[in-house]
Amino acid sequence: MAIAVYLHPPSMGAEQYDEIVRRLDEAGAATPPGRLHHSCFGTGNALMMYEIWDSQEAFAAYAETLGPIVQAAGVQLAGAHAMPVHNMID
Repeated sequence: MAIAVYLHPPSMGAEQYDEIVRRLDEAGAATPPGRLHHSCFGTGNALMMYEIWDSQEAFAAYAETLGPIVQAAGVQLAGAHAMPVHNMID
């Protein structure tokens, strides 16, 4: 079952987000298996991320790589909010 994941760190700016994306790319995790959508939105130091995954297991596997990279960029994730997807329109 597909899940939606909402990540809203207490504080994350564009430089930190770009650093995370760069490090994920270096780690070979820029386009992880199972991720169907990724977006980053917000302004200033209030950037948030929204993702769609084909399963909870796919996201959990990715989180093992994501976690240390996010921490190294100085971003705290208070936890991901995951919910089942009811419908997706492209």
